[in-house]
Amino acid sequence: MTDDHNGRWAYVCVLTPIIFGTTYLLTTQFLPPNRPLLAATLRSLPTGLVLIIGAKRPPRTWWPRFAILSVLYCSAFFPLLFVAAYRLPGGVASVINSLTPIVVVILSVPLLGRPIRPLQIVAGLLGVAGVALLVLRSTARLDAVGLLAMTIVVIMYGVATVLTKRWGHPPGMGAAGFTGWTFLLGGLTLLPFTLVFEGLPTSLTTVNVAGIVYLVVISGIVAYGLWFWGLERLPASSVTFLSLINPVVAAVLGWIVLDQTLNSWQLLGAMIVLVSVVLGQDFVARRRVRQS
Repeated sequence: MTDDHNGRWAYVCVLTPIIFGTTYLLTTQFLPPNRPLLAATLRSLPTGLVLIIGAKRPPRTWWPRFAILSVLYCSAFFPLLFVAAYRLPGGVASVINSLTPIVVVILSVPLLGRPIRPLQIVAGLLGVAGVALLVLRSTARLDAVGLLAMTIVVIMYGVATVLTKRWGHPPGMGAAGFTGWTFLLGGLTLLPFTLVFEGLPTSLTTVNVAGIVYLVVISGIVAYGLWFWGLERLPASSVTFLSLINPVVAAVLGWIVLDQTLNSWQLLGAMIVLVSVVLGQDFVARRRVRQS
């Protein structure tokens, strides 16, 4: 199998932002209300436990790196993400989140030694504009805590993505094991805070149970396993631009499930987002990787 074929297959990781596009619907309609720590723990700990099965134990020199990544991807990231989901309209959170590709492009200069391509900045700005047209409402309320939480989420995810690309994986460890150890450490860190500050729900509805199962299996194990697998094979900026598909999926789900409307401006926004995703793919970097 050629490297080019492997690169094309790596775009299967686009399923991850598609799955993440269901997060707002999942949080507001299926999960127990106002439990960001519980949702964060359920998204990380089971994912780690499942994906470390059969994986090598990380070498001692890698534990500090896994500790840092577990904070950036899980133990600090997830609680802040769910705080934002509970406190902000989905449109506001999506617009802030759409800045992530630009953050990754900028951080790639000092951490990966990769120059900024003007086309990527243009693509990033188009992505923000497209997401704003797609999901932002004039009546959207702005919650200060939610805005701060979402801003920190974007910065943390950008840093984590670039560090993952810079550090690579421990020798002999694949994407599943790498994801598993990162999320296991994050989940173990979150667990005591969840038990102390939120506790376990006294009762769960059938809808809650279905939401938790989806959160653990699909939004956790499947989505993050695919994401790290794609990040191992594609440039960091290329993978991050794929995340702009997230709000498109969220908007379509709102239209289908929540009976929300999609006007012509929103459809234009969706098309702009898709153009941004294509423009943001670093095909030049991929060719250089294949030739080296």
